[in-house]
Amino acid sequence: MKMNVDSSQIENLLVSEIRLTPIQAKIFLLVVTDGKMNAEKISKSLEISTDDALDNSKKLMDLGAFIDMPDNEFEAMHPRFTAVNMYRKMCEREQIEFKKNLKVDNIGVVLEKPYDDARTKYNNKK
Repeated sequence: MKMNVDSSQIENLLVSEIRLTPIQAKIFLLVVTDGKMNAEKISKSLEISTDDALDNSKKLMDLGAFIDMPDNEFEAMHPRFTAVNMYRKMCEREQIEFKKNLKVDNIGVVLEKPYDDARTKYNNKK
């Protein structure tokens, strides 16, 4: 994962605030920071089975984290949108009132640059 932010801290927030499983949080961060990939690449990067990568990535699509792509490829939407979207869906599932959550907002803010960097071929910003 090409991340200079504290990925374990973000993983913990994804688990505690959005109620992803630890493996879902790792997969989400990997795709956000490295760009679109298929289940085989996810499984190799995280050293998990291809079935685990595929099942959890499909679940992340249901949770609002990933865009539906052909050929079992997975891509994340912009993290500012995705973090709030996943939080809103979690509130609906858990029957919790949806309201502003600064921790969730900060997930999107912190992941914005790595997300953009992974999707920009020529990144001249320093």
